[in-house]
Amino acid sequence: MPIEVYGIPNCGTCKKAIAWLQNNNVDYKFVNLKNNPPSKAEIASWVKTLGSKPMRNTSGRSYRALGEQRNTWTDRDWIDAFAQDAMLLKRPLFVKGDRAVLVGFKASETEIKEKLGVS
Repeated sequence: MPIEVYGIPNCGTCKKAIAWLQNNNVDYKFVNLKNNPPSKAEIASWVKTLGSKPMRNTSGRSYRALGEQRNTWTDRDWIDAFAQDAMLLKRPLFVKGDRAVLVGFKASETEIKEKLGVS
């Protein structure tokens, strides 16, 4: 079963992650968040596994547009927001067998391999 990589094609970090997956011969499927946003149930499952904080794309316009009230939001509020605007999700987001295993691509090589189950 391939690892699903949620992102957008023009994202530099997503391109870096895809190149890494290819160089390590990892079977993956890229899912464009703009064209195929995840369901609220999928997002809720990911938040349960990873927490909402690491999943927040804090550098995007969508995040800044939320205003200060975002600082008091619960995970449920974030799930609703992520479901309404997938650009709020940090990219790339890696899903293995319906379970979110990693978000972003700043971890060490060892940690990335461990989280993705790559030897």
